[in-house]
Amino acid sequence: MKKSILKNSLFVVCGILLSNCSTNKYAATDKIYKNMAKDFSEVIRATPPQGQTIDSLNNEQYFVGTVNMGIRKPNFVLIHHTAQDSLAQTIKTFTIARTGVSSHYVVSRDGKVVQMVNDYLRAQHAGAGKWGNESDMNSASIGIEMDNNGTTDKWTDAQINSLCALLATLKKKYNIPTANFIGHSDYAPGRKNDPKNFPWKTLAKKGFGLWYDDILQMPPADFDTTAALRIIGYNVKNLPYAIEAFKIHFVQTDITKTLTEPDKLILYNLYKKYM
Repeated sequence: MKKSILKNSLFVVCGILLSNCSTNKYAATDKIYKNMAKDFSEVIRATPPQGQTIDSLNNEQYFVGTVNMGIRKPNFVLIHHTAQDSLAQTIKTFTIARTGVSSHYVVSRDGKVVQMVNDYLRAQHAGAGKWGNESDMNSASIGIEMDNNGTTDKWTDAQINSLCALLATLKKKYNIPTANFIGHSDYAPGRKNDPKNFPWKTLAKKGFGLWYDDILQMPPADFDTTAALRIIGYNVKNLPYAIEAFKIHFVQTDITKTLTEPDKLILYNLYKKYM
């Protein structure tokens, strides 16, 4: 009997160890993340800040802590597609230092949501670009990568439902304006085209981003399409790319770099919403 109990106990222990090994395969990168977070906290706690210059009187830096402050909060959500073939592949990419890229969340095809960066920290997902007056989107936004190869993959109901649940939490928690849910292509025209064929209308119905009305009015004869794109948020320095980005988001069936008459109807309707 004792041998049987001992044998069963060993099986249980081995099972637990194997289970821990299988579910903790990212232990090494989790440790690095925690160490980096600890280093960031030490920088924040430093009084005065490390490397702070002395004043013009050659005095030592003097520090007095205020009682009125708060933590930085994100003001945008930037949505991407991963352009990779699986959730596991994307996680691997984001846990290799040499890639230099990351996002706050990854939403898989089956609806699983993986968080990889604390919301209050700066993920490296946006790169160079501009939306309105914001040219450092990494510092101002939460990045969400949608598990999708950008070519043949379809958006699944489970994936979009999980995304909307996540967006609802983020919008409420950080009071993110409805208009500030945008795509990577919106922020980086000509450089990025993701997410492609994305159900923005579905998101807009739930309060995440704006969409045009079903009934559209003719714009006035003097309607300035370039100014309208700029007011919405697009960087019109390279106008053809701005038009392309606008059409990737709002037209989708035609993403050429020229505004057609139907495109202008959509643009005019949206322009009035962003005013």
